[in-house]
Amino acid sequence: MLKNINPALNADVLHALRSMGHGDTLVVSDTNFPTDSVARQTVIGRPLSIANVSATEAVAAILSVLPLDTPLQNSAGRMEVMGAPDEVTDVQREVQAEIDRAEGKPCPMYGIERFAFYDLAKKAYCVITTGETRFYGCFLFTKGVIPPASSH
Repeated sequence: MLKNINPALNADVLHALRSMGHGDTLVVSDTNFPTDSVARQTVIGRPLSIANVSATEAVAAILSVLPLDTPLQNSAGRMEVMGAPDEVTDVQREVQAEIDRAEGKPCPMYGIERFAFYDLAKKAYCVITTGETRFYGCFLFTKGVIPPASSH
């Protein structure tokens, strides 16, 4: 255990989050996502896991340490429901609330068609699978920057 670090963030996940640079992307996936086959094509090259928690809990933990990219860029995406791209599922609403909380303002997610999501996921830095069993609990985040402390 570490002070001020969410216990859901294990050593492998923390290492990946810290190693990512500005503009790198990560996937948070549900239990139905083809995590192993997709993760083999990522920078990390193997799946990571935040086991036994929902996607909402995993995203809250990740965003407690990971800055999202600026609103000028798409920094948080959700897998669209097939045949209903504008539908927002319960898990997606919950994750949206965590994003808004972490950023301190509304930061709407953008939709990504399912197969386009798979293609983007293969180019990601890493894929982190969760214990989320609800459908469409898959998200793509782009890392932002932490500005330097002002020197006074």
